[in-house]
Amino acid sequence: MPKVSVIVPVYNVEKYLKRCLESILNQTEKDIEVIIVNDGSTDKSQDIIDVYVNEYPDKIIPLIKENGGLSDARNYGIPYATGEYIAFLDSDDYVDCGLYEKMLQSTDGGKKLIVSCGYVMEWNDHSKIKKDDCPDSIEDYLCKGLVVAWNKLYKREWLIETKVKFPKGLLYEDTEFFCKIVTYLDSIDQIGFVDEQYVHYVQRYNSISYSSSSRIDDIHKTCDDVLADYERRNLPEKYKSAVEYKYVKALL
Repeated sequence: MPKVSVIVPVYNVEKYLKRCLESILNQTEKDIEVIIVNDGSTDKSQDIIDVYVNEYPDKIIPLIKENGGLSDARNYGIPYATGEYIAFLDSDDYVDCGLYEKMLQSTDGGKKLIVSCGYVMEWNDHSKIKKDDCPDSIEDYLCKGLVVAWNKLYKREWLIETKVKFPKGLLYEDTEFFCKIVTYLDSIDQIGFVDEQYVHYVQRYNSISYSSSSRIDDIHKTCDDVLADYERRNLPEKYKSAVEYKYVKALL
């Protein structure tokens, strides 16, 4: 069993894919498998994937599916993961070489269910550091925590048991996933926090995050999905209030 399974959704990212894959394959932690999900790319992404599969046949699991979007590709890759922990990385981003070794060191010997680190938002001419501010409760983490999926490790068996999936076809998929998965924790002590910023979140102005006109609608839809899930599971009102705060911030 590898220590980490990294799921990488790929859709028309031939310009960025090599840098992403190199950053995973050059990790100081070598016990890693890479699950590459080609989500119906029409550019030369698959040609690049084929080169890496030939070079690293024991590390890479290549998958091809019809285009269904980022969430669908992530969900598709999860059942193929065999690692103790699952990580996600978008194919236009990249990570520093010590990321997974450092995060594994913060699992407390596999006791932590989630491990989270900081990240760097990168534009062409500047960057911005983002990190968690030491939350003291699940409620506090729901309010203030970094919602992105790709700065975290998730204990694989636990993640599968929760049955939480990314919402297909919606923006703010990470926010919905975060707000659901965190409430399956019993305590904030089940999360490990790494202060350093190891993930590079590349800002592309032609990406869906900047071009979609449905962002506000998707904020409402994902918020409704989360609150309906909380209602079904009879979760505390304080969690619902925390989520409403999180989504109001997103709207603003």
